[in-house]
Amino acid sequence: MSRKILRIDMESESLKFEDLPEDYKYLGGRGLTSQIVADEVPPDCHPLGPNNKLVFAPGIVTGTSAPTSGRISVGAKSPLTGGIKEANAGTSFSQKLARLGIGAIVVEGKPSGAMYKCLKLDKDGVQLVNVEDLSGIGLYDAFAELRSEYGEGLGVCGAGIAAELSGANSGIAFNDTEGMPSRYAGRGGLGAVMATRGLKFILVDDEGAEGVEIEDEGVFERGRKKLTDALTEHDVTKPGGALNSYGTSVLVNIINEAGALPQKNFSRGSDDRSAKVSGEKKSEEIKKRGGERPHRCSPGCVIGCSEVWTREDGGDPVGVLEYESAWALGPNCEIYDLDTIGELNRQCNDLGMDTIEAGNTIAVAMEGGVKKFGDEDGALELMEEIRNGTPLGKILVNGTEFAGKAFGVTRIPTVKGQAIPAYDPRAIKGIGTTYATTPMGADHTAGYAIAPEIMGVGGEEDPLSPEKAELSRNLQYSTAVIDTTGHCLFTAFAVLDIPEGLEGMVEEVNGVLGTDLTVDDIPEIGKGVIETEREFNKKAGFTRQDDRLPEFMREEELPPHNDVFDVPEEELDRVFGDLG
Repeated sequence: MSRKILRIDMESESLKFEDLPEDYKYLGGRGLTSQIVADEVPPDCHPLGPNNKLVFAPGIVTGTSAPTSGRISVGAKSPLTGGIKEANAGTSFSQKLARLGIGAIVVEGKPSGAMYKCLKLDKDGVQLVNVEDLSGIGLYDAFAELRSEYGEGLGVCGAGIAAELSGANSGIAFNDTEGMPSRYAGRGGLGAVMATRGLKFILVDDEGAEGVEIEDEGVFERGRKKLTDALTEHDVTKPGGALNSYGTSVLVNIINEAGALPQKNFSRGSDDRSAKVSGEKKSEEIKKRGGERPHRCSPGCVIGCSEVWTREDGGDPVGVLEYESAWALGPNCEIYDLDTIGELNRQCNDLGMDTIEAGNTIAVAMEGGVKKFGDEDGALELMEEIRNGTPLGKILVNGTEFAGKAFGVTRIPTVKGQAIPAYDPRAIKGIGTTYATTPMGADHTAGYAIAPEIMGVGGEEDPLSPEKAELSRNLQYSTAVIDTTGHCLFTAFAVLDIPEGLEGMVEEVNGVLGTDLTVDDIPEIGKGVIETEREFNKKAGFTRQDDRLPEFMREEELPPHNDVFDVPEEELDRVFGDLG
């Protein structure tokens, strides 16, 4: 069964399948979403106007038995950055989509009416149904209602209240293994693109589907075993390892000790109170409350870094509290209470917002005097402003940079309009180089320099050294390939240190596609993806000056290291060097 493109024109409500073009045959995930956006979306269009398109694409090996490969990429021109965007999530939704033989869904056109639609897919076809009754309803209730009506085993994707407000901080929610809206393609405001197309939900039923076609089962199986062995051997990814035991929040204490965990809107890099929201502390609480840890975001994951956080009485599960979420909604706002962070995370999931952007926005609002730092109730009240669509809520739902300007704040931690994640670049300069130069806006997942700079994975780098162009470039190329395969970024820990694991990942792709790629091909493939994205941004008006960090990070010293971001502009330009 060859992969198809499902094209949906929301203006005419026409639905049609197309053969995957020959030029796209060897693409999936981020490689495919970025290529379709680059080929079909005018770079100078308004992100919420009629000419933008939204693309969903499972990875090349997603839907197979490849380990930890349940990722989906979502692409469009971003309302937040104004450039090309790919956001991805781990969810069974992507696996179901791939098993139906769908290589990509392209959503285009803009309806004149306000009626929201739901797209339903199964082995027998596709249809659009009205779901106007679910407008304005939180995503926890909406997902539960959809699963109750159409089937508990469905994959569900949706845009929330934040997207209905056309918020530049609106993500696209996918179901976790319990069916909750806790898996997010969160960054870049892609939920608003979805909602302005008039599309509210997508439901996928893969019962009876033919599954992913594998050209060479022997090669695929050999690769699958190599990668599985690597993941189950590496200290970071193995059962009982760091991620399996404590989740991504294992990094809270590590990054805090490194002096790079931003506190109080990036005004210092550590605080002893951060231990209260660490992965170790959170795991203790989950055990007491009857939640779940370890947990898997999608079937077939062998790492199990996810979890189910609940309230103190064990009720009202939120889903996972990721490291980034715990930090953004916690120490960055001077909030050190896991229950408050859990409620803020619940509100983000329910409203359909990225937690990184939301936490940074709250911190900037606190900096601007809207609330005081550490005001737990006040932070929750800001979420209600968004839910109620008040004027203040409409400022907050548009993200950190928009809110910072509205409140007269000068310490605005963004790159290309997107909020900086939980590693202060003044103390970890390789990740800062990635923040500055990735086409995506500030994004730690675009080239995870934390691995060699802090964790000693894939070599060891001095985090305070400003010479990071080559490191960032190589990581960005390899990450683009991982995002294209459909594997989780965390597989990088194993493949960076265990050569057989990397060989296995390539062999899985060869098995599915019938190709004869080698490990040596990875940099060139990744380079192709990045060049496509940067060319789009160049046509959209981006220049070298957009590949920079905020002024305050170059001027204000960050305690405890009392260092600034001093990577020279020449070094930043050396990462890619292709913008005027």
